[in-house]
Amino acid sequence: MQLERTWYKSWPAYLAKEVNVPPQPLHRILSNSAKNFGSKPCLRYQGRTMAYSEVDELSSRFASGLLGLGLKKGDRIAIFSPNTPQFVISYFGILKAGGIVVPCSPLYKERELEAQLRDSGSTMVVAANDVVRGNDLFASLEGCRDRLSLAHVITASVTDYLPGIKRALAGLAKVKNLRRRDTVAFVDLVRKSEPIDAPADANPIEDIAVLQYTGGTTGVSKGAILTHYNLLSAAAIAATTLPMTQTDVCLAVLPLFHIFGMTGVMNAPLWAGGQIVLLPRFDIKEVMGAIQKEKVTVFCGVPTMYVAINHHPDVAKFDLKTVRLAFSGGAPLPVAVRRKFNELTGGNLVEGYGLTESSAVGTTNPFRDGSPREGSIGFPFPSTDAKIVSLDDPSSELGVGEIGELVLKGPQIMTGYWNNESETDLVMKDGWLLTGDIARMDDDGFFYIVDRKKDMVSVGGLKVYPREVEEVLFEHPAVKEAAVVGIPDQYMGETVKAFIVLKDPSTKGRVEGDILEFCSNRLAKYKVPRMVEFVPDLPKTLVGKVLRRKLKEATPTAQ
Repeated sequence: MQLERTWYKSWPAYLAKEVNVPPQPLHRILSNSAKNFGSKPCLRYQGRTMAYSEVDELSSRFASGLLGLGLKKGDRIAIFSPNTPQFVISYFGILKAGGIVVPCSPLYKERELEAQLRDSGSTMVVAANDVVRGNDLFASLEGCRDRLSLAHVITASVTDYLPGIKRALAGLAKVKNLRRRDTVAFVDLVRKSEPIDAPADANPIEDIAVLQYTGGTTGVSKGAILTHYNLLSAAAIAATTLPMTQTDVCLAVLPLFHIFGMTGVMNAPLWAGGQIVLLPRFDIKEVMGAIQKEKVTVFCGVPTMYVAINHHPDVAKFDLKTVRLAFSGGAPLPVAVRRKFNELTGGNLVEGYGLTESSAVGTTNPFRDGSPREGSIGFPFPSTDAKIVSLDDPSSELGVGEIGELVLKGPQIMTGYWNNESETDLVMKDGWLLTGDIARMDDDGFFYIVDRKKDMVSVGGLKVYPREVEEVLFEHPAVKEAAVVGIPDQYMGETVKAFIVLKDPSTKGRVEGDILEFCSNRLAKYKVPRMVEFVPDLPKTLVGKVLRRKLKEATPTAQ
């Protein structure tokens, strides 16, 4: 094995090196926990508690309803919804009926949604049909549905499973549940259907459970093929590593349509028998209030969420001390952000790493038996291998300290991209997944992301990794957020540009020179940004990943 799994010398005593998961259909995560923890709280939604037995039964009723609508084994069924009980119920109901789940971002515009539904060949859609604060959640689907071959559209309201008084007051909160043409109401379908007698047969190793589309931050989104066993393994590995137990309360503010949310705050807690508190959107006060009220013990988020908590003026008014584990993924976690969060909350925030293609499970820092390595994404999860290979030749493994491409291998790795053999061949080599991330490994087996392969900036032939520059910018006391990109330059090929969100925008005229001097004292001259643009915020995906592509597109060639 490569370098004899160098990370074993740093392996924590509490954690098994392998997590052996017997192959079984993914929906058993819910059914097994319903059997073991039937009356225990499974979901908490806006004050309503739903037990494991109730959620399991509702998913079985939904599966029966789908079969009554004509679902055949292997049909793709999309879920176009924020974090609500219907997302969880329909996800497992689709699997029980033998279908394939296609999660779609509720923020997708018409063109983006149509492309994903068309590429996946989805035959039905479960869609939120509300107008919330003037925002019509159904509009994107309404605009494209007549151009698609959709047999049925099932409408689900964010108010369907609210407690009675909150449902009655929804109108005052500017939430309107509208009737849509030619649709089936989720609650009616569930109410009129008897629970399915037995779930559809599934080959866990070969059968697809989810077509999980990549974020598309650097180009066209692709559908990662994730089998039942891929996602089952990911859930078991994540729950074991944290570790999660049936006593944990996990806050689900990460969107469940995203692989990080799906594995980290839905499947893993369900595997462990924990409780999930659902929040449909990220509102910083609602998040801090939910942590305090629900006594949340596990919080998974992206760096921008931790930045928001760090800088909220009322953070000291909330009791966040119940959080025993905080996990950051989805994007690099600046060292300064981690330090500040732990200082403010006393939390145990560590950074990990994963991709859509790895079911969100790649590497992690230890939660105990050893302090996290600052700036490191940690070592591989149990049952997972990793190594660094040459950027020019992926068959050539590099040694400790050498910089190359990070590759991963394990039971959670996708089998390929949907209807895209050429892209599959580019990233899958002899069972290894080429991540596209440039990294190195230290003497103790901890890995460090240097940057994205596609984000690397070449200044006169010299390589600049945006993350290195961003780390320095985050250390400046005036900077709240920062993103660095390469801009075409007629003389140097590319030049470095920084987009900066200030803590106090009114200081813009006074701090630019100080920030550049700050960088000059800490970076080689060619790495110092030649261009700085102060912006009110950075363009991000729903999960919080900065859209560097949009920043580049908005900037002309440097002269």
